Amino acid sequence: MSVENKKIIALVSDDFEDLELWYPVLRLREAGAVVHLVSENKDTVYHGKYGVPVTSDYSFEEIIKEEYDGILVPGGWSPDKLRRFPKVIEFVQYFDQQKKPIGQICHAGWVLISAGILNGVNVTSTPGIKDDMTNAGAIWHDTPAITDGHIVSSRRPPDLPDYMKQYIASFE
Repeated sequence: MSVENKKIIALVSDDFEDLELWYPVLRLREAGAVVHLVSENKDTVYHGKYGVPVTSDYSFEEIIKEEYDGILVPGGWSPDKLRRFPKVIEFVQYFDQQKKPIGQICHAGWVLISAGILNGVNVTSTPGIKDDMTNAGAIWHDTPAITDGHIVSSRRPPDLPDYMKQYIASFE
């Protein structure tokens, strides 16, 4: 399946897990997707847990969600910040309602929990938030990556190849 010319939002805030943001962004761009880095403020530099910078392309307020085909939520500590923005919750709920691909890895499950979209969904995440995921109604699995409909989840950086194969395939 090709993601060529698909438009995808990659959410950004400080303390993202560097590989969990950059690997998917670069992999999708390599495959021909248009990936926009979206955060609270446009043209702002944010830093990952290990110091890798990213500059946001757009602010949450500038995004017209209907123009996008998918969304990615990186892990790290940024999901705890991202889930506090009503626009982020609105984006995730919209993509869920439209059955458009939602990718989440590691601690990113926190954002999906806050959006209230995990009841009965098969997921994985870092084992550290397993209880949070199951308390939100998710069916948690200890596996590198899992797809349930349009929601693709993964555990941690070593699982990125499996995660991206499944995320790209979710556009079929």
